[in-house]
Amino acid sequence: MSLIWNRTHAWDDSDWRSVAACRDTEPELFFPVGTTGMATDQIESAKRVCDHCDAQKACLEFALATNQESGVWGGTTEDERRKLRKQWLAARRRAASQG
Repeated sequence: MSLIWNRTHAWDDSDWRSVAACRDTEPELFFPVGTTGMATDQIESAKRVCDHCDAQKACLEFALATNQESGVWGGTTEDERRKLRKQWLAARRRAASQG
């Protein structure tokens, strides 16, 4: 997944939350306790909700930009976002240095 930082951020658009598929889902689903056992099933269930969400990209960009460290955001786990955030920050630095 390629995320590009530019001056207009999808996550700045307040409308993405109103169309998010998780809006009508119990929030606890997206914040499992742990990463093994029953939490694995919970994570997969949360990701399935994200898979069918029109706001997935904006949600992920929001999570990366605001350093959301807990839960499932934009179809990614905490560990997956940690890796993506490194790439996202590097792309942001490159874009800033290019003008």
